[in-house]
Amino acid sequence: MTVGAPLAIRTDLEAADLRRLARRESDGRVAARLIALANALDGMSREAAARAAGMDRQTLRDWVIRFNAEGIDGLRDAPRPGRPARMTDGQQAAFKALILRGLDPERDGVSAWRVVDLCRLAEERFGVVYRKGGMLRLVKSLGLSWQKTRPRHPLTDTTAQRRFQKGALPPR
Repeated sequence: MTVGAPLAIRTDLEAADLRRLARRESDGRVAARLIALANALDGMSREAAARAAGMDRQTLRDWVIRFNAEGIDGLRDAPRPGRPARMTDGQQAAFKALILRGLDPERDGVSAWRVVDLCRLAEERFGVVYRKGGMLRLVKSLGLSWQKTRPRHPLTDTTAQRRFQKGALPPR
């Protein structure tokens, strides 16, 4: 089996430029790819350059192809779609509105939203089953934080509380 000549790397950026960009790069994976390319441009064997960057020679070749075609942006990982959401965007908006509307203890049967209550609500209203961890991620993705309001008894006398507060009592 004969090995062909290594794939040429574009030369609009020199090895020193690639190393400087790698130092300023916030993504460590992109920085490693830039350093591997810089090492290859400096004359290091492709196998040694790839090994120094923690990758295989074939992987370095794939990054060379993307770098030649797209430049520095080609070295970034492509976004991955992930699993589709269980609720549609419309259902998520309606669910968020239900949460923000607040609770009515008589209607909802609870005095504060708990994760299990939100899971039950999602299943009853939208037919979507969530476990606790998934519900917490959904609530966070909706831009909501998991904070409970301080409980308040429905028969609280706020004027009596204000009178009782420190400094509110008349002097003797």
